[in-house]
Amino acid sequence: MKKLSHLTMLLAALLVLTSFALAQQKTQPQGQGDQDKLVETVRGATAQYVDDVKAATGAGYSPALGCVSGSDHGAMGIHYVNGSLLNGPIDATHPQALIYEPSSNGQYKLVGVEFIILASALPPNAAPQVEGHLMLYVDGPNRYGLPPFFELHVWAWRDNPQGPFVDWNDHVSCAGQ
Repeated sequence: MKKLSHLTMLLAALLVLTSFALAQQKTQPQGQGDQDKLVETVRGATAQYVDDVKAATGAGYSPALGCVSGSDHGAMGIHYVNGSLLNGPIDATHPQALIYEPSSNGQYKLVGVEFIILASALPPNAAPQVEGHLMLYVDGPNRYGLPPFFELHVWAWRDNPQGPFVDWNDHVSCAGQ
């Protein structure tokens, strides 16, 4: 009986230590590596545009819609859209829109990108994706005055507390426009 009690205490101590050790490990959440891969791909493809909106306009991007802010929180920023890319193909290294945050000194800072494809450019019931991340369907008519489309935001240059692919970013503001 004494041996069984000692064994039970030893097993309990082992479980506690194992749980503590696992809690101390810095593991990536499942799927985080794929998120990091797409964010890094976007960063590599858009680094030349970070502090240079003129480079974006020189590459065929132009401002659309003004600075887009959320109705209850966060913002997106100013979308610089390359219209020649709206009908695809979807390529992680060629986003359809670069998203800039305006500052009070008149400067623009790249904070993210948006992949966009018009629904009419796809076969019926399509489920487009960017590097394995499904795009969100936005029906028409919508607040942007666009026909139905699919989109995916990637906050590659500004952290988003909600995640790198959520539309609205509480760390982006239109106050500087």
